[in-house]
Amino acid sequence: MIGEEDRLSMNYAVLDVETTGTNASEDDLIQIGLVLMDEEFNVVQTLSSFVRPSRGIPAFITQLTGIDDEMVRDAPEPDELLLELIPLLDDAVLVGHNVGFDAGFLNMALDRAGYSPFAGRRLDTVELLRMLFPSLPSYQLGAVSEQFGIRHDQHHRADSDAMATAILFSECLKKLRSLPLLTVEHLASFIRDSDLGWLLALELEAKQLLSALDTDSHKYYRGVAMSAGDWTEEESAREEEQANPLADASFEDYLEMVKTGFETLFPDYEEREAQTTMFREVNDAFENSRHLLIEAGTGTGKSLGYLIPSLYFGIKNERKIVISTHTINLQEQLRQRDLPLLRDVLPFKFRASVFKGRGNYMCLRKFETRLQTLELAAGSEERQTASQMLVWLGETETGDQEELNFGNRGAEFWNTVSSDADSCLNRACPWFKRCFYHRAKQESNLADIVITNHSLLFTDIRADHRLLPSYEYLVIDEGHQLEEVAGKHLGQQLGFYGFLNLANRLAKDSRNGLLPQLRMQIQGEDADEVAKWTEQLDEVIPRFGSLKDTWEKLFELLQALASPSAGGGAAEAGQTILRLKPGALPKAWEAIEFEESLFFKEMNQVVKVLDKMSSDMKDKLDDLSLQGMITDLAGAVKDAGRIRDELKVFVRADKPEMVYWIESYQSARTKSVQLHTVPADVSAQIREHFFDSKKSVVITSATLTVQKTFQYAAEQFGLKLGDERQARTVQLPSPFQHRSQALVMIPRDFPKVKGAAADPAYMDKLLGSLAAAAVETGGRMLVLFTSYRMLKEVYEPLKEALAGAGIQVLGQGVDSSNRSKLTRLFRQQPASVLLGTSSFWEGVDIPGDALVCLAIVRLPFQPPNHPLQEAKAELLQEAGHNPFMKLSVPQAVIRFKQGFGRLIRTSRDKGIVLLYDTRVIDTFYGKHFLYSLPGPKIETMHAEQFTSRMREWLQDEAKGAEQR
Repeated sequence: MIGEEDRLSMNYAVLDVETTGTNASEDDLIQIGLVLMDEEFNVVQTLSSFVRPSRGIPAFITQLTGIDDEMVRDAPEPDELLLELIPLLDDAVLVGHNVGFDAGFLNMALDRAGYSPFAGRRLDTVELLRMLFPSLPSYQLGAVSEQFGIRHDQHHRADSDAMATAILFSECLKKLRSLPLLTVEHLASFIRDSDLGWLLALELEAKQLLSALDTDSHKYYRGVAMSAGDWTEEESAREEEQANPLADASFEDYLEMVKTGFETLFPDYEEREAQTTMFREVNDAFENSRHLLIEAGTGTGKSLGYLIPSLYFGIKNERKIVISTHTINLQEQLRQRDLPLLRDVLPFKFRASVFKGRGNYMCLRKFETRLQTLELAAGSEERQTASQMLVWLGETETGDQEELNFGNRGAEFWNTVSSDADSCLNRACPWFKRCFYHRAKQESNLADIVITNHSLLFTDIRADHRLLPSYEYLVIDEGHQLEEVAGKHLGQQLGFYGFLNLANRLAKDSRNGLLPQLRMQIQGEDADEVAKWTEQLDEVIPRFGSLKDTWEKLFELLQALASPSAGGGAAEAGQTILRLKPGALPKAWEAIEFEESLFFKEMNQVVKVLDKMSSDMKDKLDDLSLQGMITDLAGAVKDAGRIRDELKVFVRADKPEMVYWIESYQSARTKSVQLHTVPADVSAQIREHFFDSKKSVVITSATLTVQKTFQYAAEQFGLKLGDERQARTVQLPSPFQHRSQALVMIPRDFPKVKGAAADPAYMDKLLGSLAAAAVETGGRMLVLFTSYRMLKEVYEPLKEALAGAGIQVLGQGVDSSNRSKLTRLFRQQPASVLLGTSSFWEGVDIPGDALVCLAIVRLPFQPPNHPLQEAKAELLQEAGHNPFMKLSVPQAVIRFKQGFGRLIRTSRDKGIVLLYDTRVIDTFYGKHFLYSLPGPKIETMHAEQFTSRMREWLQDEAKGAEQR
């Protein structure tokens, strides 16, 4: 047992090293930073020194750390430095951010110098932060330091990094000591056989001597300390007997209230004409029960543009307004930024709720069951994720997974504890009054405004409108995405892991999974049927092995069929796609139909047995924990039936109105295979479910028009324009002075690009121009690609070309696939060029000087051979239209406008767009792109003239700024 006196004599040695590479056995130390702390986290000593390596420092390390050969020329040898370091490590606990890396290099240096390796305890601040601060957006040292307000000027310098890590370590220990005793007991029971387990046991022992349950700071229920109380305590924003605060207020009176509120909060507040127009247009649409398409560019204040009139109309008329966004990001922005602002501005209370798809909320009953079975076979990652979630439950009010930053396999764990309709006990659940999903649903019932997302709009339609509260007034933001989301949700997608994850959840093997656990649990029950159920389970459990074999064989056949040699078309980065046409399926389809029929037959028998068994168990067994397992089983059985049926629908491929295709990555074997069934045209369903059935639908976006008309958007939504009493269209003028803020430059002398690949002449010219432009702007440049293949081709040579200028190159899918992380790295280091594709064309916000130059390599046309694109083109052709002008060009224009919108984000931004696709000036359709932009200055010239013109443009801005 560790006594209090042992804890008080503890020393912590916080170590950080910089090295010539990442391989401890081959690379050398170039800098060491050590911070020695006592048990109360007082810094008692520091050590910092460069180290002389046995080889030159690679250029990329110098670029990362700022340490070059000159700086280490006269530095001490590793042996010399270790003499000073070893006494400081004596009896200390080694702490590091990714401590394994630092300890690996330390031990290699000790070994080379003939010393014994460091064998003491190690603690990793990444592991601690992940467990104790589960909602941090990133665990990278620089980002976390920023979050904690730790001054950390020299990233990737050992002395600065060690001090930042030391402060973070002390913050972690403070947080651990502030947790409820019950939570620490759980953590210590989950994580035992490690140095982190030792620390948790130490802290638990100290805490047990000091604390009892703190009923003020947390609510305790069924062995869990929580922040959220009963949702039944939730009340509406205004008492029923209270008078309606807007009963006698006209809309103009209300706008005066809003204006006064803003002027009180912001003395230099100025009305935006376009935003005020939007207030009136949205209110007018609601008042007159008509639909509205309204394009509002960046800077209009679009979110407030619809929130402010929605609150007026909804509260005054006691009508619920539903607002839908495409991205969770925008949903969170409305929750965290816009709604709190309006609570400060408006002189009356209102209630707004955020309601997401059910799988976004934790099911507390499932989590409790998971904790009880965690001891049986959980791996270390599962234990870490469970620990993270326990800490989070003491903080979250929503139970929304968006708040959690999962580790490697955290998402898998989440799938076992997320809420779902099929396994919900509703009022019979012991957790019902604390249920996060039902809390969100209740809040949406009480709310004046419900904020949801496009996915849930369509899930609600498929669930016969049982999810969202009843509504007749709807605002759809990011409306340009509605048609694509409709296709996904009105069709189906089935992936290789769809069944495999479910099968592993039910019966990974004879000991692990829901069915083996259930078999074990029922042995103690005295029901007459226990022997029969046990026999049935013994018969069913092994069948999941043969089902998995059939599933894998089926997916191997599907992948082989989609391979390029068998007729699959090449898509992006090693992906292949094969479209299946009803009535013209390939010869190899017979083998696929055979395997599917075997799967269907066996799955059918398993589903029938388990469905009947779970129903019987529910009636005959009373034990609450067993009831939870039985409910989970019933839900999993429904999932199994759904997968069985969806596979049958895909393999039949017999509906002419649907588009069927297989997607796969040949390098990833069957794991990457996805089966898609999507309607070719969803316009009729969008019209039926929204425009024909709701009183007023407002659709808004920064990009709804093509060549200043709404025709393309209206056709996607099944709307006929012309009668303003039914639907009105409004394009708001941009509040920005694009003519003086944005310069678009197009090279007259660039080679033309045909097809997916670019020829060497084009690539050489593109690389030269991008490098010259990046040097001219000192980085601060975003380059948008339409092809990941071309991005990768540009990445290495551009990195090499810019290394001498000290400009770093960041590539999507190369340095990271996480858009938020790449954007943060780009903003942290101004001398950067960021190469992005797909997701970077929209939703990225980099205001101010961080982004000065935007390069668009190619016009963002969709691949014409994509099955869905092909099918839509066929429908248009049958109707006598030109698919290129009616579909391909409008789609590309909207994406192009989204890309252009990345540059000018505020009225003070000024920047340059380099457009390397000469089709905008060489083709008859090029004007559609340029004419759709919000009036920037457009110039064409030879590529070698770019840099001098850029310099002139940016100098003009600098002079203007001085005069201002």
